[in-house]
Amino acid sequence: MRLVEQTIDGLRAALDARQITSVELVQAYIARIQAFDRGGAGLNSVREVNPDALAIARRRDRQRFRPGAKRGPLFGIPVLLKDNIATADRQATTAGSPALADAIAIRDAFIARKLRRAGAILLGKANLTEFANWAAIGMPSGYSALGGQVLNPYAPAVDANGIPIVMPGGSSSGSAVAAAANFAAVTVGTETAGSLLNPACNNALVTVKPTVGLISRAGILPIAASQDTAGPLARTVRDAAILLGVLSGPDPRDPATRASGRHIPADYTACLDADGLKGARIGVPSDPADPENDAYWGQLEPDQRRIMADVVARLRAMGAVIVEANIPTAGRIRGPGAVIPGAVIQVPVTNRFSLHNGKFFAVPSVLVYEFKHGLAAYLAGYAPNHPVRNLADVIAFNKAQAEPPRFGQDLLLSAQATRGDLSEPAYHQARAIDLDLSRDQGLDAYFDRWHLDAVLFPAALGNGIAARAGYPSVGVPAAYRTQSEGRPTPPYPYGISFTGRAWSEPTLLKLAYAWEQANPVRRPPESAPEL
Repeated sequence: MRLVEQTIDGLRAALDARQITSVELVQAYIARIQAFDRGGAGLNSVREVNPDALAIARRRDRQRFRPGAKRGPLFGIPVLLKDNIATADRQATTAGSPALADAIAIRDAFIARKLRRAGAILLGKANLTEFANWAAIGMPSGYSALGGQVLNPYAPAVDANGIPIVMPGGSSSGSAVAAAANFAAVTVGTETAGSLLNPACNNALVTVKPTVGLISRAGILPIAASQDTAGPLARTVRDAAILLGVLSGPDPRDPATRASGRHIPADYTACLDADGLKGARIGVPSDPADPENDAYWGQLEPDQRRIMADVVARLRAMGAVIVEANIPTAGRIRGPGAVIPGAVIQVPVTNRFSLHNGKFFAVPSVLVYEFKHGLAAYLAGYAPNHPVRNLADVIAFNKAQAEPPRFGQDLLLSAQATRGDLSEPAYHQARAIDLDLSRDQGLDAYFDRWHLDAVLFPAALGNGIAARAGYPSVGVPAAYRTQSEGRPTPPYPYGISFTGRAWSEPTLLKLAYAWEQANPVRRPPESAPEL
């Protein structure tokens, strides 16, 4: 059977029909990883293949036709996890940091346990931007000191410094590239602000950045608990919906998930509707007459603007009602680095490759304060016997190496300067500002004023406001670009994202599915053809 672009449904049918075994499926994916990730273009998306994957596959094959055996929705199907998700097996959970290269978790993350219960085979750990892009300002997406540089499979060229010309998208870059290159049926990533949406848009994938609290964060190396969430990366909306259903649900270890049970449908795939855009009210946050708040369309390059104009025209043709109006707070909260008095910290940049080297760069205060606290809690709960116990130990480890971190560690140092117990009044002030600007005065006011079902954003540009609010987004492929910062490139993907109110994942999936069915944009990258 052909493996490239195979769906969960297709794999399940082939397994049930004895056309392939789970062992053969694991072997086929490993062969692809060896051919195109380790060899070929050297995409470098998979940090480690699970040494027990074949043994798990053999057990699944024995269980598959056993009378009375219960089979979950991912039974016998390989899944890759981002390398900040704990697994209680022989795989380390490293976040891409050499300081945690041998950090073996004593228990599974909640979502790893749910995947096992659904019958999935945990195929391995995907590379990522180090500490989910919370190590250094300007670190290229997909780079970690432990795993190296992930490459975009559609345009894998790098510049003279080894930095990708077209970024793979971060920080779930390895998870996204592995899904795009067909190294697993589906993959799991995480997002604090853009780390699912951005790599999905750059790799012609579908993702769901869920409402914070829909999926447990327990056992995931954090940046900021108030914004962190895991989510699926898949090649189709249906596969993303299937994986979302597996990952979702309440967890006693994560208080934010207590309300999730009331909002999870029995089956997310039942929400999918090819006519789902008919009559849907979609906000397009663009009004050139209000330039200070035209923060999303206003920054587009000419080819991106043409793509988005075509997207809006297609949405109208599919029956959507388009409302063009700016989000009231967009100019102040358009993403990480936006200068919001009281909600940002100015960090001195030490990355010699950054245009901001030697200057100060504004980063969200909430992330600075929550990282130190969350990292210590994770290490105590999931790697208590490891010598690295806290952020200070990570920084000391990096300083003790013969070569300093290539891109510096200015973000780690800024977080270490906090108390680490979330007691600072400035932290609580910053969090209150974020919620007010993203929810009350921002998205909530926008939805209420225009009676919207969703907001349309170019690529992942709406990630900042959605992340601060804790609201969901769904990314889906839209087109291909042939330039990056003025340089010609091979065609590489460009996506769109739909953002909604809390717990609106069924609506967003419906919209994304309708778009996908009418606009089949995705195609596999030429760097990873069928073997």
